[in-house]
Amino acid sequence: MTMHNLIEKAYQTNDLSKEEIIALIETIKPEEREILYKRALKTKQKYYGNKVYLRGLIEFSNICRQDCLYCGLRASNTKVERYRLTPGEILACCDKGYELGYRTFVLQSGEDLWYTVEILSELIRQIKKRYDQEVAVTLSIGERGAETYQSLFASGADRFLMRHETATEELYESLHPTMSFTNRRACLNALKEIGYQVGAGFMVGLPGQTPADLAEDLHYLKELHPDMIGIGPFIPHSETPLGKEKGGTVDDTLVMVALARLLVPDSLIPATTALGTLHPLGREMALQAGANVVMPIITPTSVRKQYALYENKICGDDHPEDCRYCIERRIQAVGQEVDLGKGDSWKFIVGSL
Repeated sequence: MTMHNLIEKAYQTNDLSKEEIIALIETIKPEEREILYKRALKTKQKYYGNKVYLRGLIEFSNICRQDCLYCGLRASNTKVERYRLTPGEILACCDKGYELGYRTFVLQSGEDLWYTVEILSELIRQIKKRYDQEVAVTLSIGERGAETYQSLFASGADRFLMRHETATEELYESLHPTMSFTNRRACLNALKEIGYQVGAGFMVGLPGQTPADLAEDLHYLKELHPDMIGIGPFIPHSETPLGKEKGGTVDDTLVMVALARLLVPDSLIPATTALGTLHPLGREMALQAGANVVMPIITPTSVRKQYALYENKICGDDHPEDCRYCIERRIQAVGQEVDLGKGDSWKFIVGSL
């Protein structure tokens, strides 16, 4: 099958075999990538039109109990200056974000157990009460027990983002010495069963990652059918065991974004900050390849540089209002339009009817 036929098959059927995905990854040429991106953009438009949803991202703690080999926040990194926002400081971020028009707040942190289920539940209730239920609350706090997830959902949390990182067990175990491949999947399954809108996803360009691993990632996502899919390039951090490894590329990541759009067409897919870090127009390129979410940072400027999963992250000195209007101009520059609503996934909207 020719590359053009492979792309058309993915566009028409929303399906490719693992062997076909591997063949595409290994042999796709630059001009064929452009065809792939156009098909992915057209697929996105079928479900979401030209809308790009904005979420206000609050990175509320860079303390983490885990020791993932690629992450600058890993517990073994003694050089990072740790911080932890109080619930009051998080609410102040929400106030600023609400003023700027955001109606989804993404509360993201390392796995910091100082934030107990009681603290987080009360925080979620306060956010919901503060804005008369007008906002969605997304959590990205890592692995907890199913009972904790249930309590947070009952308190009003709407969504939960937790990348599966890689769908290949051997690669996962090699990168996560303090974690379990089986438990990661169990957490994602529990979140779905509870009723969250769930986000999964993976990194592109990890050391030792093969085209077969990436095909496995896409097939796992097709099986899981999450509401959101986060895909970003691996960017080495010098204070980690992988600090001297080669990072992922923009082109390889965009191919995965486009394929994810074709294979899970009704998902929400962010144009990640990591892509914007690798290329000045990285996020715009992702939007043109099927992505439809951007998460501007509303973390206080005083601490945002300390939330360094990788180095040289963009927007470290920007104020929330700078990010808000910069992003809007970038989205409009590629012929798309900002949507400041809650921005639920198509699957969730249809399931709610």
